Amino acid sequence: MAEPKAYLADPALGWDRLWHEVIVDITIIGVLFALLAAWFIWKYRRRPDRQQGEPPKLTPAAGVAWTVIPVFVFMADDFFLAANGWQLWNTYRDVPAERMEVQLESGMYSWDYTYANGVKTQNELRVPAGKPVVLRMTSRDTLHSHFIPDFRVKEDSMPGRVTYLWFHPKKPGEHLVTCAEYCGVMHSYMSGRIVVLPPQEFEDWYAAEAAKLQPVPAAKPAAKKTKKSA
Repeated sequence: MAEPKAYLADPALGWDRLWHEVIVDITIIGVLFALLAAWFIWKYRRRPDRQQGEPPKLTPAAGVAWTVIPVFVFMADDFFLAANGWQLWNTYRDVPAERMEVQLESGMYSWDYTYANGVKTQNELRVPAGKPVVLRMTSRDTLHSHFIPDFRVKEDSMPGRVTYLWFHPKKPGEHLVTCAEYCGVMHSYMSGRIVVLPPQEFEDWYAAEAAKLQPVPAAKPAAKKTKKSA
């Protein structure tokens, strides 16, 4: 089976490419309709008094053709873009095999992340550059929506159900996380960040945080001194 194209395998690239096609499409349609409207305004402008126009008479077949053909052309274009969107969505939902998984529990009003080694963070997710990241999400109270604008991904988290999203951080940097579903009076304060680190820097941080979870060995009791006989 052939590998998917790069813009299909990366959510951000895929959505950006599809959005570009939509913008080009609606721009062309808008320009065509603007020119047609301008021509109608000029052609059917107000004439001197008592002047009567003589509209062309169309046969039933011509009337149907002038209706069906333009509708077919514009709808075909819309269906083409919709099909590309469905293809991109299906490809995106197929998570890459080589990935890092993180558990996310959302709640009023924070994002609580748990790594595979037990490390926990709140409102800050640290990930290595160059590796896809999957979030397995649930909620402890109500409906939330984990939105990472820079990676063009958003998915709801809800009580009693596990959902997921994935993104592909390619270079170090910071990215905003926000809740895109109204969840209460402090909804606008429910934000966080994704911190993308160089791979080695992430590994060092990951190991250091895991070491903090190791139990501290109990101190051995001091040996009692025995009295010497006189």
